Amino acid sequence: MKRIKEMVLPQIFIIYTRYLIGNAFVFASLIKIKGYRFTSESGELNPINSAWHFFETLYQSGLYWQFIGVGQLIAGFLLMTQRYSKLGALIYLPIISNIFVITLSYYFAYTPVITGLMLLANLLLIIWEWNELKIIVNLQPSIDKTERLEKDKIWQIIGLILFALTFTYRAFIDDYSLMIWFAVSVLVGLAGLVMGLYKNSRKSLKLIRYASR
Repeated sequence: MKRIKEMVLPQIFIIYTRYLIGNAFVFASLIKIKGYRFTSESGELNPINSAWHFFETLYQSGLYWQFIGVGQLIAGFLLMTQRYSKLGALIYLPIISNIFVITLSYYFAYTPVITGLMLLANLLLIIWEWNELKIIVNLQPSIDKTERLEKDKIWQIIGLILFALTFTYRAFIDDYSLMIWFAVSVLVGLAGLVMGLYKNSRKSLKLIRYASR
């Protein structure tokens, strides 16, 4: 596992997994915090054992509906910062586990596939950090001293930019410009990837030159 953590591609994959599932929670959280439904119509008249009736009940709870949104927002934000991703992954786990079971309990077509993949991604992040996180089950943690990419501020800055884009869109705009938000987010992510890899390659080249002296 240590050798894998020292490789660039697995580190990039973990960083962007945090961006992806963190951003998904931020996107879903704001509609709850603002006190809106998932859909434009009430699910009150749907059968009591239907998903839409269940979500209408959650929506009508008011404070609890917003509380779920705040939990998602915090978990997503912490993951996207990279710096506090361990805490974000731990907060994310009970929330996504609950969502996954809900999508299994009601008919959601292929939604359980999406929520299941999000749960697996979250578990992967916890496994990635397990050497330090295992203290929560009274095991001796081992501090990772590897110079990992996520410690570079550029990845933290990209995460904050992506968070700000999604937060602003969902909190203040949230209209038919969804594709514009998506396109800008993808461009920011790609730009960050190019800059991050370029910066890492220059750093590696300097280390090689220094070692060869």
